[in-house]
Amino acid sequence: MAPSPPVKYEAAPKSLHYEFGGPLGALGVVISVPFFSYWLPFAAAGNFQLSKFAEFHAAGWRAMHDPQWWESLWSWEVFAVYLAWYFWCVLCAIALPGKEIEGVELRNGKRLTYTMNAFATMVVSLAMIGAWTFKFGPGALLYIPHHWPQLVSAAAVWSTFLATFVFFQSYIGEQMLALGGNTSNAFYNWFIGRGLNPRLGDFDIKTFNEMRPGLILWVIFDLAFVAWQHERIGRVTDSMILTVAFHTWYVLDAEYNEPAILTTMDITTDGFGWMLSAGDLLWVPFTYSYTAYFLALHPTDLGVSGCAGVLAVQLIGYYIFRVSNNEKNEFRLGRNPKNLKSFQTERGTRLLTSGWWGLSQHPNYMGDWVMSWAWCLPCGFQSPLPYFYVIYFAILLVHRQTRDDEACAHKYKKDWETYKKLVPWRIIPYVY
Repeated sequence: MAPSPPVKYEAAPKSLHYEFGGPLGALGVVISVPFFSYWLPFAAAGNFQLSKFAEFHAAGWRAMHDPQWWESLWSWEVFAVYLAWYFWCVLCAIALPGKEIEGVELRNGKRLTYTMNAFATMVVSLAMIGAWTFKFGPGALLYIPHHWPQLVSAAAVWSTFLATFVFFQSYIGEQMLALGGNTSNAFYNWFIGRGLNPRLGDFDIKTFNEMRPGLILWVIFDLAFVAWQHERIGRVTDSMILTVAFHTWYVLDAEYNEPAILTTMDITTDGFGWMLSAGDLLWVPFTYSYTAYFLALHPTDLGVSGCAGVLAVQLIGYYIFRVSNNEKNEFRLGRNPKNLKSFQTERGTRLLTSGWWGLSQHPNYMGDWVMSWAWCLPCGFQSPLPYFYVIYFAILLVHRQTRDDEACAHKYKKDWETYKKLVPWRIIPYVY
């Protein structure tokens, strides 16, 4: 039998379509992500209220005219501590054992291999922090809230450096570029990500940053805020325990189910640029932990009935999120244990039309958004600040859905219109 001819593909096709409003929209994101990363804790410390908007921001502007305020945003010592954490995660990714998993088929017909040891990295890291805290006390954890602005700056600088490094690396040799990251605008390409799968040898930069430094740091930050609340009021509230438990559960679940990331748009479609770099290393750990930060400064007691209600919201959201993701992952990997129905496309692939995926085009997004409410409700209603996450996450998920819809319309053409008639609801059935 003659060998199969090599798959023909373009490694570096020219991108003709902008997302995020093009270069101007990308600039807005580059400005707003660091701004809100700094502003949210500043607002919590100042007990921001909508009714006192003018007073609050007048005080903020006065502070910004003080040179010491600007000096408080940077510390070389804190930057060294942050880098020590980052490269500890690199060491774990290289040294710890893990199952070898193949990703989805790329445009060239090949599949990359990934070592799945993010869960082991998290367990080892938390065990070491726990042992250190047990022996020496929570001083190391309290270092985090006591140096919070400097840590934000360290993550912002490092994520920007990393995005810049990968951007220039994408011009070395013949690499497969992201379909949307090779426009005529260099700034936009740097932002959105030019290289699809940037690697140093077998070390995959994109999946490493998606699953390890920032995601695990989110839980470590939460634990630091537990210690901070105890330092401030001499106890830990039920709302703090519930919030940290939800966050930890979410991250542990993500790390344990690490192979599921290989079928997401972040890995299969998007390049690794500033958007993903800053999202992974700055936005996720520093803003997703914000409710715990807020509770450290503004303790709230829920009581038994309050805890039960919030827990019910969390469990419903988690069930939808995890079961729907498992259905999708199993189906894409060629397994279908539930015998779910699917729609045959002219491309030769199939689209799920039953189970959770028969109710919504993105049931995992729906579960994720329900959980976001459970992460904010423990803060009560004393301030709108903690609910920024629910609003931001709704915008993020609708934007993702829009990107998915555009990509699938291009990919499946008329079959996508047929599919949308079979599954009309985008995220929440009978709502959107």
